[in-house]
Amino acid sequence: MTSENEGLGRFAARGALSTVAGQVIRLAVQLVGVVILARLLGPTDYGLIAMVVAIVGVGEVLRDFGLSSAVMRAESLSVTQRNNLFWINTLIGAVLTIAIILLSNPIADLYGQPELVGICIAISFTFLLNGMATQYRAGLARNLKFGYLALVETAAPVLGLVVSVALAFTGFGYWALVWQQLVLASTGLILAAFLGRWLPGPYSRRAEMGSFFRFGANLAATQILNYASANIDSIVVGYSFGSTVLGFYNRAFQLISLPLSQFNAPATKVAVPILSRIRDDTPRLASFLIQGQSVLLHVVAATFAFTTAQASGLIDVALGPQWSASVPLFQILAVGGVAQSAGYVVYWIFLVRGHTGSLLRQELATRPIMITFIIVGSLWGTAGVAAGYAMGQILAWPFGLWWVRKYSVPALALFGNGLRICAYYAIAGLLSFFVSHALSLNSIGQLLVGASTFSLALVLLGIASRRYRADVALFAKVVRLTRR
Repeated sequence: MTSENEGLGRFAARGALSTVAGQVIRLAVQLVGVVILARLLGPTDYGLIAMVVAIVGVGEVLRDFGLSSAVMRAESLSVTQRNNLFWINTLIGAVLTIAIILLSNPIADLYGQPELVGICIAISFTFLLNGMATQYRAGLARNLKFGYLALVETAAPVLGLVVSVALAFTGFGYWALVWQQLVLASTGLILAAFLGRWLPGPYSRRAEMGSFFRFGANLAATQILNYASANIDSIVVGYSFGSTVLGFYNRAFQLISLPLSQFNAPATKVAVPILSRIRDDTPRLASFLIQGQSVLLHVVAATFAFTTAQASGLIDVALGPQWSASVPLFQILAVGGVAQSAGYVVYWIFLVRGHTGSLLRQELATRPIMITFIIVGSLWGTAGVAAGYAMGQILAWPFGLWWVRKYSVPALALFGNGLRICAYYAIAGLLSFFVSHALSLNSIGQLLVGASTFSLALVLLGIASRRYRADVALFAKVVRLTRR
């Protein structure tokens, strides 16, 4: 490895380590919150919040408008451009806040739930707060201040959880979940502004903003498609089966999206600034893409393989037997979650190459298929909805790699690398499931036997597979680069 490669590798390793460390802490906090709140609140409480978030959550995509990613990959960024971007994101957030307030009654009428009016009004203010925080977070990522960014994304959820647990314990019901979102947004803004050490100046009409808007508009349209395909299932379940059934589905979906949100999005914040610096060096770019995919997918696939195999015991111990209806939904959705992470490298390629228009066209070709699968799947109940979502993610992975093959990236190698890693953990997960369920044990006993079997299977894979040992060596290399 050349000194230039090694120096960039250290940045990537340090960013990855600080980001992953922060996300592991955040994930642990959120999982603790899931466990505690699931015992203090019921499926109906979660269902009501899910009804609102499934519809108004698209505002978060519009609020960003792809401008944070545009900043992270930009070759240069002037002070006036940064000021303008701050005010643009803030204005979009304010407009969305007003729009959601005006739409609160129609949303409540759609589901026939009058409680949704107050929930919509309260949650609408998170758009304004997050709009103001957008460029602070983007600035931290652009300047490779990943430790600061990890602090923001760890401390805010901790405070939000403390407030929500306190409110749930004192009988506030679904309002505990509403206040959790408000505290999370406000704390994130305060911390990001303090650590960013920057105050925006006035808006300037002289600054060149066209490149940011062109990049952001295509990316925002793509993200809206992604959001629609990822949330149409909640809308279908809520409309067709009611808030209680949606509560079970929402818990399963959240148990999938928590790990994904803690690893996929933060990995992008590290990968895009690093890869953008070498986007014209095809061999180095290919090497970094494969290594980045490997690190991300090993973590996600290992997590979902074990949790899918032991879903019944985990949900029984963590959430309680009243949530058992979420078990099969979680197992189906987990398959789609792994496929989503395997194909996330495609998203990095589009951003780094700057081809957001092509990204939009690719999403226009795949997302309507996923939405169709979900709607048709609803004929077979919530399990059919989950299967439709998972099938859409599985098909999107190879199609996305086929689409980006023209951008001088190793599409076939990336697909083979992803399949190989998924196969490792599928084998370990199946062994864990069959061994633990073959014995007449309670939930805790199943988890202990399942964890032991899963670990033993990985050790045997390491002995039998040279490629798996090479992947382990990659993690060791990341640690060495970070220490140096």
